[in-house]
Amino acid sequence: MTRLLLRPHWRVLICLALLLTLAAGIGLRSPSPPDEPRFVLAARDMVDSGQWLLPHRGSELYAEKPPVFMWMQAATYSVVRNWNLAFLIPSLLAALATLWLCWDLGRRLWCRRVGWWAVLALISCLQFGLMAKRAQIDMVLVALTTLSLWGLLRHLLERPNTRALWLAGFAAGLGTVTKGVGFLPLLVLLPWALWRWQVRARSPAYVAPARPLIWLLPAFLLGTAVWLGPLGIALATAPTPELQAYAHELLFKQTGTRYASAWHHVQPAWYYLQVMATLWLPGSLLLPALAPGWWRRLRRMDARWWLLLGWALLVLLFFSASPGKREVYIFPMLPALCVAAAPLLPGLLRRPGPRGVLLAYAAVVTVTMLVIGVHLLAGSPWAHAQLARRAMPDNLLVPLGAWLLTSCLVMAALVMWLRRRGAAMLTVLTSLLLWNLYGWGLMPALDPYSSATAVMQRVGERIGPQAELGAVAWREQNLLQADRPVTDFGFKRDWNDQWHSAAPWLAQAPHSRWLLVAEPALSPCVDRTQSVSIGSANRNHWWLVPGTALDMQCHATVVGGRPLGDDAD
Repeated sequence: MTRLLLRPHWRVLICLALLLTLAAGIGLRSPSPPDEPRFVLAARDMVDSGQWLLPHRGSELYAEKPPVFMWMQAATYSVVRNWNLAFLIPSLLAALATLWLCWDLGRRLWCRRVGWWAVLALISCLQFGLMAKRAQIDMVLVALTTLSLWGLLRHLLERPNTRALWLAGFAAGLGTVTKGVGFLPLLVLLPWALWRWQVRARSPAYVAPARPLIWLLPAFLLGTAVWLGPLGIALATAPTPELQAYAHELLFKQTGTRYASAWHHVQPAWYYLQVMATLWLPGSLLLPALAPGWWRRLRRMDARWWLLLGWALLVLLFFSASPGKREVYIFPMLPALCVAAAPLLPGLLRRPGPRGVLLAYAAVVTVTMLVIGVHLLAGSPWAHAQLARRAMPDNLLVPLGAWLLTSCLVMAALVMWLRRRGAAMLTVLTSLLLWNLYGWGLMPALDPYSSATAVMQRVGERIGPQAELGAVAWREQNLLQADRPVTDFGFKRDWNDQWHSAAPWLAQAPHSRWLLVAEPALSPCVDRTQSVSIGSANRNHWWLVPGTALDMQCHATVVGGRPLGDDAD
């Protein structure tokens, strides 16, 4: 692998392979829950209404996340004019930027060869590929945190660099108004200060001065002003109760309260160890072998590892201290750890033990594809049960099984060809194959059912083009995939309150107005014999209720009237 990285034409082929893999499947699927539809719904509303300051989820303000990521999606749509393309492009560009930053950081701190090893290590980890191919905020956040860390390390480890500091501070500020924790790269100043204190007496070749770091503060504030500036102006000029509630919810509840006293995703302190062990495969398999080398360099007071590993440890401790934990929270650590691992990987993979571990990983992936593919093609009870649990039809068995078995044959050929001597290349090719399978095969096949496209198509066909559609206890994908404007009665409101608002709306035109309702929220006042069971999507069964099916004199309530879901990101 090392010899290939020294050849320019191979480096060009690697870049093309990475680009094609990360872009695989863009345009072939629609936004899928839990996070993608809500962001695209808000972005679409921005484009349609021309109001970009405050994101909306239907008729309500969406206060769980700042609008920066939605701005990116809306701006991309303004260029490409296709939502199935636009919603994934920000994540694609962020992934490519992160790879370049890792390459450049490895090149600057060590050499070009190390930069390439950092890129290949990062693309091989499962979580990076998954986030790069999902329209979630986290890939953009990681691009910004990596950019900020890149600027800080250039100043702290190369030479005084005020421009890099301004860029680092601005990226951290922009990351903070993108998803709350964008300030994390600034924590690298703590291991740097500790290292600086330890080595000052030894007269090192270069110790960055502390005084220029003051420029981080105005740069950070400038980055946050991208969104907080317009929000502050709006609060000062038109402080409506709705706007004030939005600002309080986002700036306080969704930040400090969510961190210190999380109300969902509560996990034990060791939760992130299992995340690293699984989502960081196959890199996590090499961590025990990397640890001794890292420890020796830390004892030698090598500033490069002190800052990279010290910062990653602080990020892990920061998120472990909060009771609320999700696997994406520690994603910003991954690029830094790949850069820290890159100088050691060529020597490490000359040893039979690590090579054997990577070979075993590729073999397990191959066998897993084989077993699942055979189950699907054979139509086993297990395969039918998996589809039934997700309300998906049996006609998916053959295409999914065919994709998996074809990929299995390719993987088997790669394992037999490369075996232990080509463990590094085998690992990279395994990753590229998996994400091409995901992008070209699995997600497009599952899309009509995972994105609610099929259900909403049936809704449009059933009620006809002239009918009006409302929604009670809806999900974002229902509004996003509807073929007409949908009247909603709130998302977070109690179901009974939604019905209270929906009843007069239905009564105004009972023969031309319909409600789409999740089965748990179906009111006792609805005549089910007149209603239509329209199908299942995303583990919810949906009903179409015509205006004539609702008894306007009935005042019975829905038991457990709460929203179907909250922000999952």
